[in-house]
Amino acid sequence: MAAAFPGPGDVAALRAAAAGGRPAGPEVASVRDTDASGVPVRIYDPAPGSAGRPLVVWFHGGGWVMCGLDTHDPVCRSLTAGSGAVVVSADYRLAPEHPWPAAPDDALTVLLWARTQALALGCDPGRVVVAGDSSGGNLAAVTALRAPGLVAGQLLVYPPLDAAMESASVSPYGEGHFHTAAHMAWYWEQYGGDPAHPHVSPLRARELSGLPRTLLVLADCDPLRDEGLAYARRLGAAGVDCAVHVYPGVFHGFLGLPLPAGRAGGPGGRGILAASRRVRGRGGRIRTGVLLHAV
Repeated sequence: MAAAFPGPGDVAALRAAAAGGRPAGPEVASVRDTDASGVPVRIYDPAPGSAGRPLVVWFHGGGWVMCGLDTHDPVCRSLTAGSGAVVVSADYRLAPEHPWPAAPDDALTVLLWARTQALALGCDPGRVVVAGDSSGGNLAAVTALRAPGLVAGQLLVYPPLDAAMESASVSPYGEGHFHTAAHMAWYWEQYGGDPAHPHVSPLRARELSGLPRTLLVLADCDPLRDEGLAYARRLGAAGVDCAVHVYPGVFHGFLGLPLPAGRAGGPGGRGILAASRRVRGRGGRIRTGVLLHAV
């Protein structure tokens, strides 16, 4: 599978491959593009005129160097259709043209904008969730670290959380499973920033208490898997209400792929938001539940 995707080093080729065909998402009542304090965003509203709903600020994946509103349009459509939440998808600036901290600064800008616009969008400002896949999951985690009081929850889908890439899952899954360790190392290099800084590597943050309730969705055959598990353990130890789901037998990037029935519940929406199995955390476990219905 990895051979079908360009290797690291050619930004143009990677962006062209990422822009290739994807399965269309479901119909959504209202989809519109606008500007969030200078950052382009796309708003998905499943039921215009409603009120008090959760608001999801979504950050797309792509190693901080590729993808955008169009590549993740099917995922955002599935997420809003499956959850009933309004989704605001952020088109943050990409590396290497715009290295760190451009992307996390754009992410925080969109969160602040979303909070001010929540009521106008028919949402509860106290029910804002940050979410994203891969590098977007990193941005969601960093945004929650920077503004924990403004976020009611975080949904992190196979996020890279430590630029050191020293977790145990790197060795068995670093090659031959679509997303290689060489790709990830190159993405980190393009992204820039101090690898030890918590706004680059959230797993390096000294203090995690006070973060919002968290759902981590991980791929079993992913070099990033154990970073996610380590973050879940640290969140649980810090008293954060956290749930984790490891999808067996799938690799990094499964969110945008048409998986066989029963493997991961399909991309976005119901598949991501399914209740997860119990693991160790606060009070002896990390609690399960559907994040958006709990905030």
